[in-house]
Parts: sequence; C-alpha cells; structure tokens
Amino acid sequence: MNFAVRKRRAPLIIIVSLVDILIILLIFFVVSTTFKKDQPEVKINLPESKTAKKLPAELDHVIVSIDQNDEIKLDGRAISMDELETAVRELPEPRKSTLALQADKKASFGTIIKIMDALKLGGVRNLPAFTREEK
Repeated sequence: MNFAVRKRRAPLIIIVSLVDILIILLIFFVVSTTFKKDQPEVKINLPESKTAKKLPAELDHVIVSIDQNDEIKLDGRAISMDELETAVRELPEPRKSTLALQADKKASFGTIIKIMDALKLGGVRNLPAFTREEK
C-alpha cells in the first residue's frame, strides 16, 4: 500500500515587511528623542564683551544669576539677599570654587555689588562673570 507522503513546507517569513517595520520604529525613536541641552530657568540678557570666550563653563559652575527685576537665583533656586551668604558658606569647597556670577545687563549695579559682597563674605575668592560674544 502506497501512502502519499506530503512534504511539509518550510514556514514562510516575509523579511521585507519586518525590515520596513524596523526602519519605521528607528525613525520614530530618533524623532521622538530630544537632543537639547539644559535650558536656563530664567532668560537673562547677558552683556556683550569683545574678549568673551565660548566655553562650556556654565555647566561646570554653580551659578548665581540676577535677572532684570533684580531677582536672585542660586543654581536656579530663588534666594533672598540675606540667605545668599549663608547658602554660599554651606557649599562644599569644590563647588564654592566654581561659583560664577551671571547678571542681566538691565540689573541694577547696586544689587550686583551687594551680591558680590555677600559672595566674598561667604568665602568665594575668585568670581568669574558670564558674558556673551559681541556680534
């Protein structure tokens, strides 16, 4: 007795559609990922300087910022003039040595001088100030 033996077909996987799906997923993940740097919380209009250098120093420093309304922020956290000296004094020494001043050009000069005095009393020896390159 002869039985008909059926040959099993190999499973068919359509590779072209899988490649299309993978390319679409790759495009989705690339487009949906954001590639932006940390944005400052306060928009500060920095004064221009002919000797300014472009350095990524703003990411390395503890920043005391003063906006045009004379509001003071220490690393993005609002702080009063009275609390500034004690807050700076409590910073660890490596962080205190990287402290920098970033003042809006419309900030009052008296406020900037008071902040510089508070920082000096807090133990800051060297105080760089951020500017932007003149166009």
